[in-house]
Amino acid sequence: MRRPSAGRLGLLDPNAEDNLRLLGWANSACSDVLWALSRAADPDWTLRALVRLREAVGEEWEEIAGLILSDTTFRGRLFGLLGASDALGDHLISNPSSWRLLTDTAPLKSRDEVIDAMLASVDAVKVPGRPDDDLLYRAAITGGEAISKLRDAYRDLIMVLAARDLAELVENEPTLPFPLVGAHLADLADAALTAALSVAVATTFPDSDPEGRLAVIAMGKCGARELNYVSDVDVIFVAEPADSASARLAGEMMRIGSAAFFDVDAGLRPEGKNGSLTRTLDSHVAYYKRWAKTWEFQALLKARPQTGDLRLGHDYIAALSPMVWDASQREDFVPEVQEMRRRVEENIAPDLRERELKLGRGGLRDVEFAVQLLQLVHGRTDESLRELSTVSALSALTAGGYVGREDGANFTASYEFLRLLEHRLQLRRMERTHLLPPADHEEAWRWLARAAHIRPDGDRDATGVLRAELKRQSARVRRLHTKLFYRPLLDSIAHLDSDAMRLSDDAIISRLGALGFRQAGNALAHLKAMADSSRRGRIQTILLPTLLEWLSETPNPDAGLLNYRKLSEDLRDVEWYLRVLRDESVVAQRLMTVLGSSTFVAELLARSPEVIRLYADGATGPKLTETSPQEVYNGMLAAVSRAPHRDRAIAVARAMRRSEIARVASADILGMLTVPEVCTALSSVWAAALDAALVSEIASTIAERESSGRDAPPGAPARIAVIGMGRLGGHEIGYGSDADVLFVCDPVYGADEADAVRWANQVADAVRTRLGAPSVDPGLEVDTGLRPEGRNGPVVRTLAAYRAYYAQWAQHWEVQALLRATHVAGDESLSLEFLHMVDETRYPAGGVSPDTVKELRRIKARVDSERLPRGADPATHTKLGRGGLSDVEWTVQLEQLRYASDVPALQNTSTLESLDAIGSHELLPEADVELLRDAWLTATRARNALFLVRGKPVDQLPGPGAVLSNVAYVAGWRGSSLDFLEDYLRTTRRARAVVDRVFWGE
Repeated sequence: MRRPSAGRLGLLDPNAEDNLRLLGWANSACSDVLWALSRAADPDWTLRALVRLREAVGEEWEEIAGLILSDTTFRGRLFGLLGASDALGDHLISNPSSWRLLTDTAPLKSRDEVIDAMLASVDAVKVPGRPDDDLLYRAAITGGEAISKLRDAYRDLIMVLAARDLAELVENEPTLPFPLVGAHLADLADAALTAALSVAVATTFPDSDPEGRLAVIAMGKCGARELNYVSDVDVIFVAEPADSASARLAGEMMRIGSAAFFDVDAGLRPEGKNGSLTRTLDSHVAYYKRWAKTWEFQALLKARPQTGDLRLGHDYIAALSPMVWDASQREDFVPEVQEMRRRVEENIAPDLRERELKLGRGGLRDVEFAVQLLQLVHGRTDESLRELSTVSALSALTAGGYVGREDGANFTASYEFLRLLEHRLQLRRMERTHLLPPADHEEAWRWLARAAHIRPDGDRDATGVLRAELKRQSARVRRLHTKLFYRPLLDSIAHLDSDAMRLSDDAIISRLGALGFRQAGNALAHLKAMADSSRRGRIQTILLPTLLEWLSETPNPDAGLLNYRKLSEDLRDVEWYLRVLRDESVVAQRLMTVLGSSTFVAELLARSPEVIRLYADGATGPKLTETSPQEVYNGMLAAVSRAPHRDRAIAVARAMRRSEIARVASADILGMLTVPEVCTALSSVWAAALDAALVSEIASTIAERESSGRDAPPGAPARIAVIGMGRLGGHEIGYGSDADVLFVCDPVYGADEADAVRWANQVADAVRTRLGAPSVDPGLEVDTGLRPEGRNGPVVRTLAAYRAYYAQWAQHWEVQALLRATHVAGDESLSLEFLHMVDETRYPAGGVSPDTVKELRRIKARVDSERLPRGADPATHTKLGRGGLSDVEWTVQLEQLRYASDVPALQNTSTLESLDAIGSHELLPEADVELLRDAWLTATRARNALFLVRGKPVDQLPGPGAVLSNVAYVAGWRGSSLDFLEDYLRTTRRARAVVDRVFWGE
């Protein structure tokens, strides 16, 4: 039989043939060895490492070579180790006598045996007078020599485990199951820290034995006995007494352990890095009773006495365990859990998310987080769930009926697969990592596939199989992450699977409560009502597990579920509704986000369900943002023009406005529109509704005049224009804004002026009345309070009457109000005549006088003092508060009054565009302009969010609590609502400093 060539063996190194001859394997008798070599994770590296090992062991190579030829178990261990772990291969070559450890056929050493082995490496003996359950020893070797010996002894033990873990499958060497690997690694860590503690005793107390008691509590993966090959080992220290001596001993143990083995981290202790390194048991109990956060109780799920005084460690577990299992009853449990998960995802660099095996979606943390949450929820009443490891906890959850049998098995298999890849990645260089290779690094992927014993399948090579399997497993984790919480709820309610175990109503309520449903009993009632035995109920049962997860991520899942139930009942006869939610997950997810954020929008969607279809993605992006403001304007006018009479026309205009508000608000909540885009879109809708109503009313009144038989000329007796003022004029409308307008008329040639004005007033009054009439649709209040003489003046004036008034009687506030005047509806040419006429008034040549500035300041001071509602907080009132909308807008308008006659760019009704002009012409420092812009955008965003949450115009931000969290979420803030509030205060505070300088002259 011919020997396979180097190429067939996967050997790419040009020196491979020479190396084979050097080892004596360049003949057909060594074919079995060569094929085994070809199966190593990296055959070239393995071959080179074998040549180096031959040089290191000298005369012992003959014995090793003989075992390689004759002992498949030894060969599998050696080749597996050298091909998959550069670092452990280097250790073996640096300590050549260690190769004999790979020949041991006995089972892996027990915890006690590895502790004895590690203690023996530094000649440690038991501290006299200590009971058997106090693992306090004194080493005979200290300093650098002790660290070196500890490191070598630990690496030997790790090497033995890794060799068995990495070995090719042979008859006498079955693969090691993941739980056994993780548990043995934890045993090794226990042994390592026990030995480190013995060196610390000899170092800290060279002349006497320590008198106090010190317990080391393992946390995290080490505490759960599912440790990685390379990982931080998290610990907490309990001492009696907790004095400087115990702190020195603990600190020295951490220093020695971190130098010899792995990072020893005590950051999970009370108060974290700022807390005392050692505390008494009573001090720990006091802290957890009063100060501990939810994540600290979650961390204690993994707590286990590790070394030192084990009796004290068990007392620690016994004292804190009841508090752990009551954590799910804490008022802030849900938001803190959600915040923890959100922060984990936010801390992943965007370019690493697809490579993150641990923290990414569908990664290890998804499994661990889900299991721990279920333990905290149900472990309060079911002690069988109080397991340390993830796999054991999953098994207990499955046995208890909290997780389906198939789901539990699949979740466990996916978790073990991902952990296997994590172990292989860490073994290569014995470094802590959770990153998969870059997508284009084929060589690294090939190595990982072979190290994980993944083989080609059909026309796919090992790399292709690994990539496909990883994608499948990650997708399964994401899917099961949802099912784990919600599918058992629906299975129990709808009784779909006769063989499945049922969660009781109390268990369902507990789980819903832990997932963010504050009124879990009501949520259960909603689920039972929707998941009935009808065809629609069966579809809902399929949909609801995923919908519930998305709802749980919203600020108000209770309202969201109620909104979804109402919407589903209102759309019971809409044939496409459930089909779209079933077939287009992006629509369903976006809908749940909106329903859990705003009942106001939910009610609009019930009357405008066609908007839900726009939640889908189009060819160029979300359909919600495909419509331009001009298209909305033109569409509304066209629809109204087809209406048979004025009542129908107004109904059409209001219905289209309702749909547009629902569309814009949905896109706003989903983060698809910026603040200026929201304001522009809403302003266009408001203007279109005004124009449509005006056109309809004019046509109706003309028809009535002509059919009345009165002696009147045909057509309209006057031109009418609607001038937008305030936010409407600035194209800065918010959801709760009125439409501030002026009505202007101009009699047509030959018409009687009195009749024309009377007719124009009739039209204007009808438009205001019809648009503002009570209805299920959002009303549009047309406000003419900014007209000359205010509430006492006529609603409509002729162009000439406006000219005369502004020339002789215009007050300072009226001049300021005209800065926002622009055409919004009616006769555009008449609007332009009006605007040109008022330009001389609102843009005075040479700016405004000091007396005018003084008067404007007086007016603003009066507005601030008189219009701020009683009890309002001026720091967080979005309109009239310090640094709020009024402050910014009055400051901008003062700059316009001062400089607009000389700077044409300031002849602009938009606050933001005027700020741009102020900055570009250096009327204010760019830093001041940015502060004012940020404050205006922040306050507008908050004000819009307030309306969407409350469903009515509100200017005051609420204090800390659920409503503020909802407002922050709708405003696009995904962190803590307190951080949102702090950001608002900081932004407006800085803007107020600019206002004080520029407007108030301070």
